[in-house]
Amino acid sequence: MRIDLLLPAALAFIMFSVGLALRAEDFHRVFRTPRALLVGLCGQLVMVPLAALAVVLVFELPPVLGLGLMILAACPGGASSGFLTHVARGNAALSLTLTVISSLAALATFPLLVKLVLGWLGEGAFGSGVSAEGGADVIHLTELPVGRLIGSVLVVTTLPILAGMAMRHKAPGFTARTEPLIGRLATLFFAAIVVATFVSHQHTILANLLSIGPATMALNFAVMGAAYALVMLAGAGGRDAVAVAMECGLQNAGLAIFVAIVLLRQPELAVAAVVYALTMNFGALGLVFIARWQVARTAGLGPSRRADSTASVKLP
Repeated sequence: MRIDLLLPAALAFIMFSVGLALRAEDFHRVFRTPRALLVGLCGQLVMVPLAALAVVLVFELPPVLGLGLMILAACPGGASSGFLTHVARGNAALSLTLTVISSLAALATFPLLVKLVLGWLGEGAFGSGVSAEGGADVIHLTELPVGRLIGSVLVVTTLPILAGMAMRHKAPGFTARTEPLIGRLATLFFAAIVVATFVSHQHTILANLLSIGPATMALNFAVMGAAYALVMLAGAGGRDAVAVAMECGLQNAGLAIFVAIVLLRQPELAVAAVVYALTMNFGALGLVFIARWQVARTAGLGPSRRADSTASVKLP
């Protein structure tokens, strides 16, 4: 079986494992207290592109790499954010809601942002070193992989999650017995996806890691840290902050690669997305480690000390 079929199947299984831990009430709670949801959407649609622009200017990236990073920043969140939020004990329902909404919003916002990047930044901020066979006029809503984008959200994310939730509702005993095994398998599948990403693009990654790698890691750390802080400042909890940080830090690199290679017909613009697809996992896994450490530390406190600590520390 081809790798392009195995990877979506593995991701669907990962989303199924997340669904096993969710209930309909979890999604109702997201909309009853929508502060974190609104912060997450603003972060994904506004903060991430602005942060990418700042990184491009600070690192003085070459035009092709800078434009590629900006195209990536215009993409919605990636599907793996829900799984890593779940692993980090964050609000998986919030993360998945953000993924769906930002992916649908991208049908309108992505063409506009890419046009802005190509038409203004390409000649204004970075000089005239990049052309795209028609420039800003080549990206139209009808040219985007609308079916692929909606299909990936529906088939790879939404339906497996609903299947997991249905299994938990219909067979709670069986779900309780099998969930640990399914969770371990999902973790192995996620590791396999990361390895497969590196193997399939290893030449591009290794050839450009030193030139674009620090910029992609800076962008990842910056947006995840800022997203976490903004959610906490908005008065939401640590679990919501983990979800929004994951959503802003894990971009849909596949869409950026598609636009660069298929729509713009300039494979070099995909370099930033390919490298980011690997390096974004460092920040995400770091957040997983910190969040789980905080949970374990809180659980290890005695009842009186745990009550005292909650006054000064917000934990996921």
